[in-house]
Amino acid sequence: MSHDKNKDWAFATRAVRVGQVRTNEGEQSEPIFPTSSYVFKNAAEAAARFSGEKPGNIYSRFTNPTVRTFEERLAALEGGEKCVATASGMSAILATCMALLKAGDHIVASRAIFGTTVVLFQNYLARFGVATTFVPLTDYAAWEAAITPNTKLLFLETPSNPLTETADIARLAELAHARECLLVVDNCFCTPALQQPFKLGTDIVIHSATKYLDGQGRCVGGAVVGDAERVGKEVFGFLRTAGPTMSPFNAWVFLKGLETLNLRMQAHSTNALALAKWLENQPGVTRVYYPGLASHPQHALAKRQQSGFGGIVAFDLDGGKEAAWKLIDATRLISITANLGDTKTTITHPATTTHGRLTPEQRAEAGIGDGLVRVSVGLEDVEDIKKDLARGLGAAA
Repeated sequence: MSHDKNKDWAFATRAVRVGQVRTNEGEQSEPIFPTSSYVFKNAAEAAARFSGEKPGNIYSRFTNPTVRTFEERLAALEGGEKCVATASGMSAILATCMALLKAGDHIVASRAIFGTTVVLFQNYLARFGVATTFVPLTDYAAWEAAITPNTKLLFLETPSNPLTETADIARLAELAHARECLLVVDNCFCTPALQQPFKLGTDIVIHSATKYLDGQGRCVGGAVVGDAERVGKEVFGFLRTAGPTMSPFNAWVFLKGLETLNLRMQAHSTNALALAKWLENQPGVTRVYYPGLASHPQHALAKRQQSGFGGIVAFDLDGGKEAAWKLIDATRLISITANLGDTKTTITHPATTTHGRLTPEQRAEAGIGDGLVRVSVGLEDVEDIKKDLARGLGAAA
């Protein structure tokens, strides 16, 4: 079922219905196809499938009905032509770079990206002759100044991890296209339920499906969404060859996550805004980072660019790392884990977890201090979340 046939469906309907093709059993839920390979009717059919003359399944590394359903559904939600599902969010970024870049090419990336993405660009892609220049997310003059004749990609997360800085996607898309570059946006924090980068001029959207697309912390996966040529042909070709692809079981889990994505993102946003407003008035909290707050420097942009503000709240504490660790250790309800996007509220200390592999100088440039705490606000009653953080704030004081 191609999403092109369902353009008139609303987002919530597409999230539940796109991509499913029922078998002769007439199942209501999407089936899982846990098979490594497929049986052909004869040698001629096998040859025709391998050569591409005839469509159909070949090998589950790169053709699987369950994975294909997830890909079609996510492409429909994002508004992209094609989606390629990957083994993790990081493999989605790797696959995009390996498929579209070569030695001598250059990336301009935001400093405000996931620490492991920085390591991938700086430590690994650099070995193969792909250089990266990191710039402040919202300094558009710095973005423009960093572009060289060899620049092929502009890469960013918006809102950023963990400070929820928000970039003007349309402005960066205009800049990228004027200089013949591609704009790649990691849409992990908002998901297509709250933000649709393609409508703002983005060329490729990246996801860690592990986060909100799943929504319950069950599986690891990723996705690349874009056009038929770059994503449907080039990125798919790399995945077919190199193999960091999504398993059928994980794809089935993510399909179940997509069904409730719209409702969950609204609920996460409601809880997070209430918690952020409460944190602004707590002793020991020196600053709260959340795009839904009037105090956020890009609040007006976030209101215009997003339909909700998401579930990530970060805040600075007096007392640095010692206070942050005391707060985290004193919580009883909230899960101490670096994952995010879960129905369960999670808490972490970015300087020693998600961004721990960065140098102190890199963390300082990205605004990640020793007293910073990140909360992924879940779907519990927000009053219970407040009580648990109040316990932590008391311990930190």
